[in-house]
Amino acid sequence: MAILGRAGWRVVGFWRPLGAVCRTSPRCYSVPSEHTTEKSVPYTKTLKQDDGLRGPTKALPSSADVVVIGGGSLGCQTLYHLCKMGLTNVVLLERDRLTAGTTWHTAGLLWQLRPSDTEVELLAHTRHVVSSELQAETGLDTGWIQNGGLFIASNKQRLDEYKRLMSLGKVYGIESYVLSPAETKELYPLMNVRDLYGTLYVPKDGTMDPAGTCATLSRAATARGATVVENCPVTGIQVNPDHMGVRRVRAVETAFGTIQTPCVVNCAGVWATKLGELAGVNVPLVAMHHAYVVTERIEGIQNMPNVRDHDASVYLRLQGDALSVGGYEQNPIFWDVVSDKFAFSLFDLDWNIFMQHIDGAINRVPALEKTGIKSTVCGPESFTADHKPLLGEAPEVRGFYLGCGFNSAGCGKELAHWIIHGRPEKDMYGYDIRRFHHSITNNSRWLRERSHESYSFRFFFTLPPQLSKCTCV
Repeated sequence: MAILGRAGWRVVGFWRPLGAVCRTSPRCYSVPSEHTTEKSVPYTKTLKQDDGLRGPTKALPSSADVVVIGGGSLGCQTLYHLCKMGLTNVVLLERDRLTAGTTWHTAGLLWQLRPSDTEVELLAHTRHVVSSELQAETGLDTGWIQNGGLFIASNKQRLDEYKRLMSLGKVYGIESYVLSPAETKELYPLMNVRDLYGTLYVPKDGTMDPAGTCATLSRAATARGATVVENCPVTGIQVNPDHMGVRRVRAVETAFGTIQTPCVVNCAGVWATKLGELAGVNVPLVAMHHAYVVTERIEGIQNMPNVRDHDASVYLRLQGDALSVGGYEQNPIFWDVVSDKFAFSLFDLDWNIFMQHIDGAINRVPALEKTGIKSTVCGPESFTADHKPLLGEAPEVRGFYLGCGFNSAGCGKELAHWIIHGRPEKDMYGYDIRRFHHSITNNSRWLRERSHESYSFRFFFTLPPQLSKCTCV
């Protein structure tokens, strides 16, 4: 067994660069652990010792127009936009602290160009809120970093795909450029460009800070009248039939009181399935391990754009004077038994699985071969059968809305509009929970296999409908 990075060097007396891990058999340098082994980070221990987590941070109101459950990115976005649209009697319940579960450890990458015009619009709005709107409204810094984004094309088909993305971006005013290998080298001197056909550069892409964004969203929402209650897990959801026999939400139960409400929004992330069960709603998503590693300092990497190499299935996120390296594996690990006590914890990284990203990362930035690993981050994220989020009102229960299945920027504004007006502003059918027939929403085998497939194909080619009858996402 080998522990990578200087932290490991201090413990066992040696230090190995990233390249040494790549050149050696994965079996020799894997971290032996069970797939569901959990480890707590120091921040968690400090938080629990200081605050106790014994009860809710605020008294629960007796009633609310809307109760949002889950204090992650989408939960805070939805709360904020509900308030901006005029609702003030809204409550957010978080079982631990804001960002607990998945949001706190996410990479926070924001790429504006996507194959779908709806996704481009949603991401443009998210970027506007995070980069300017929230700061103008609250005076607080969300932690947004605009360092740009670079898509790598190592074959002609991929470059053609990027040219289509650039054309779509022009319609929405998104600045982007197709660069030659020489121009790419000038922009990113540490990059190996010998095997490139070209790149797509988007100067105004960047990186979100999940903790800073959620804190600012919640501050803006509470200033408009919302109530945010942490340390308050939900224990039940009351559902009763109306005079027509239609099942409707009536109240949310917690260990500290009950809130009467006609509307619940499930933004519980990987716990969304469990929360749905409390109301008799099937939530078709699965939890998987998703990981990245943070390198030691790399000379000359400062101010470089984030990189996404689809063909190598790897991304490189700028993190100060270092890089975070991650990607989508062909054989991801499922988190089959989702723990209710999991908050600011991480899994042990399985190097046998993560190793497949190392070759691609070193090929793209050769300096990584002699760079150590400072830390590893492996946490839970939720995925669906088509890699799209679950939004909208559940067909089983009126007043029970879904806002889950995300592993990237959310769309709280559309969900808030959906709740208030009964429909979203944009064409959101591709995200609507009703796209899945009720006969498959509780078919665990189908859900697991299709979610695995969509995860593994995350970086495959996306062809326009006129070129292919089947679009890979």
